[in-house]
Amino acid sequence: MDMAALIAVVGVAFFFTYTNGFHDSANAIATSVSTRALTPRAALAMAAVMNLAGAFLGTGVAKTVSEGLIETPAGSQGMTILFSALVGAIAWNLITWYYGLPSSSSHALFGGLVGAALAGGTEVIWSGVVDKIVIPMFLSPVVGLVAGFAVMLAILWIFRHANPHKAKRNFRVAQTASAAAMALAHGLQDAQKTMGIVVMALTISGHQHGSDIPIWVKISCATMLSLGTYAGGWRIMRTLGRKIIELDPPQGFAAEATAATIMYISSFVFKAPISTTHVITSAIMGAGATKRVRAVRWGVAKNIVLGWFITMPAAALVAAAMYGITHLIFG
Repeated sequence: MDMAALIAVVGVAFFFTYTNGFHDSANAIATSVSTRALTPRAALAMAAVMNLAGAFLGTGVAKTVSEGLIETPAGSQGMTILFSALVGAIAWNLITWYYGLPSSSSHALFGGLVGAALAGGTEVIWSGVVDKIVIPMFLSPVVGLVAGFAVMLAILWIFRHANPHKAKRNFRVAQTASAAAMALAHGLQDAQKTMGIVVMALTISGHQHGSDIPIWVKISCATMLSLGTYAGGWRIMRTLGRKIIELDPPQGFAAEATAATIMYISSFVFKAPISTTHVITSAIMGAGATKRVRAVRWGVAKNIVLGWFITMPAAALVAAAMYGITHLIFG
């Protein structure tokens, strides 16, 4: 029974990573596709490869997820908590994907963990949740918005005497690099989150001691994220690439370069699992607002931000309900 539970949790964790890939693929490539810097399939292939590579760049985020948010639960109850958390996150990913809403897969997972832990009577490390999740959740979009605006202003000033058509053509080429950097950062952040869950499952089942991440876990999580990314999330891509603002290549480059930089700093310096969705969306708004404030469709932006606020509670409720159902059936 213990092995069956472990296989079920790990399998659901890999499926969550796959949904994370197609849900968040827009984060890396929507701006490049909307500005025609890359074709959709070329962009997805590049993002899939860079996601795969990014997953091997560090382990700090994975250790935060596996050790810093909830006390590691024990036995079958622990497996039920992890299973329920993942189901809650997957449900929210699928709902928001269907409606084309760029919500955070990361916060869906964290909300699911907290909701399932509370339902199962496991201690939540609230200081870790506040420091590593809540504060970055509010801070990273603000930084993304301001930094995206500042970077785009700098580009406008530096290239103020350049030929507009030539400049746009050059920035379209530069977007290949900025989109690749964004996809690498996405792999660095999001693959590690599932690695942390799998490590928890292995620890609970007694198959591992310590927080080291086995190589097969890294390869499996990276591969599933990469496959999900290549599947593409066209609904969300349209929202990010077109509905918030019509981007030109310099704006797309500014947004991607800003978001990727923020994600690298949060991963390597703070080891904080931030939302790629929040960062790239706010950077797009910031870069777009330099054209004129009204160029940004703030009504669409408002709906996206509202979705961010309800992601964790919604995933927590689904996870708590799933815990109750699973506990009732399997005891």
